[in-house]
Amino acid sequence: MPAFVAFESTVIAHGLPYPQNVKTALRLETIARTAGAEPRTIGIVGGEVIVGLTESQILHLAQAEDVRKVSLRDLPVATAQQLDGATTVAATMHLAHRHGIGVMATGGIGGVHRGARFDVSADLDALARLPMTVVCSGAKAILDLPTTREVLETRGVTVAGYQTDEMPAFYSRSSGLPVDARCETPEDVAALVQARRRLDLSGAVLVTVPVPEDAALPREAVEPAIAQALDEAETLNLRSAEVTPFLLSRLRDLAGDDALWANVALLENNAHIAGLIAKALEAPRGA
Repeated sequence: MPAFVAFESTVIAHGLPYPQNVKTALRLETIARTAGAEPRTIGIVGGEVIVGLTESQILHLAQAEDVRKVSLRDLPVATAQQLDGATTVAATMHLAHRHGIGVMATGGIGGVHRGARFDVSADLDALARLPMTVVCSGAKAILDLPTTREVLETRGVTVAGYQTDEMPAFYSRSSGLPVDARCETPEDVAALVQARRRLDLSGAVLVTVPVPEDAALPREAVEPAIAQALDEAETLNLRSAEVTPFLLSRLRDLAGDDALWANVALLENNAHIAGLIAKALEAPRGA
């Protein structure tokens, strides 16, 4: 059976500016193929769930107005009302799992928002429930990282560090937060995933990969921009799905091109590693 890697589409519609969003989405697919896996970028076009967007569909989601950010609660709305939708990590996991895809790559997962006790991403519930392998660079830097890490532990998600002992902090390589296991190779990750399967554990293995060193931003350089963006979001009284796209956009404005290139670099690196992991999971045992 071919090895597959799923990609979310919020990075296309709400994560990166045009035309970088299109270039990056297509580049991620190429990188996954080079690593030995078949990419499947997931999104919704005119109410139809597409598991494997075409280049023209990616271009459409990158440029169209009113592309809905689609998490789990929004899936029936987008399909019933024939909307265009960009899937979050949670929605992508759900749709990938339904189509037999066990590995997905993203930039950063959602989590617990800073200072907002009940603003918690559905990504965390999806990670607790779906037996997927999700490759990321930790949670988005705009979030409350220690609390997000605690929630992952409480919900039984195994957090692996890919060649690291610490959970990365998206743009930055270190958060000071420990992982549950360090994995040096794709085969190490595959062994961890297979062990969870044998133990009949629900939920995901979250593989956290540091941003490449030459693109990383020091945490102390990013934090002032995050604080300012959070203050602005509070002033505008933004809530729920509005918050993350606004914060990421403002963070790029405040931190400059370095933030954009760090984001692209970690996405590309994660796509490569996810492809290698998917291939390792499909390899015959003992091969």
